[in-house]
Amino acid sequence: MQTTTRRAFSVGLGAATVSGAAFSLVPPAWAQQSPIRIRGQIEKVDGNALTIKSRDGATLNVKLADNARLMAFVPASIADIKPNSYIGVAAMPQPDGTQKAVSVHIFLESMRGVGEGFRPWDKAPGSTMTNAAVDTTVSSVDGQVMTLKYKGGEKKIVVPPGTPIVTYAPADKDEVKPGAQIIIMGAQKQPDGSLTASSMNIGRGITPPM
Repeated sequence: MQTTTRRAFSVGLGAATVSGAAFSLVPPAWAQQSPIRIRGQIEKVDGNALTIKSRDGATLNVKLADNARLMAFVPASIADIKPNSYIGVAAMPQPDGTQKAVSVHIFLESMRGVGEGFRPWDKAPGSTMTNAAVDTTVSSVDGQVMTLKYKGGEKKIVVPPGTPIVTYAPADKDEVKPGAQIIIMGAQKQPDGSLTASSMNIGRGITPPM
């Protein structure tokens, strides 16, 4: 299970590589903390213990914290994205330097600044994630073209017609049930190999697209 988990889920957070010599100097509590992104469907719920079938077929056991932050993803549209909206875009780099969106999620205003910046993502090989504010948006033959600005940079994003777009909404514990499609952004592996999560995003009738 441990080998499967490491292979199946890439973190994509730019964690530093530590040499064997340096690793011996890292406190054990720090060494084991490596966030894992989990996408899948809840198969079983027993209190806070969840059995999740990942999208690649692996079965994972995850313990949800008592005070876990639960959010839902609900359908949205391109019309819901306004100037200065704070959004996240999973995308594929294009030869002309733009990013072609494969999914967009609109943050609540209270979530502005979460994960701000541009980084590799694990939606598909070579994919990226940009969390930033919308500076400009114009229509084109290829779809909506947006300039997103974040601290230290900006990206031009093309959102083709049909791109999945969702937004956040508060969720409650009743939505943590078998059949729910979820994404956990940062599960933590414990020394015994188990997984814990302090937050979870649930697709409300949809599969989280990012």
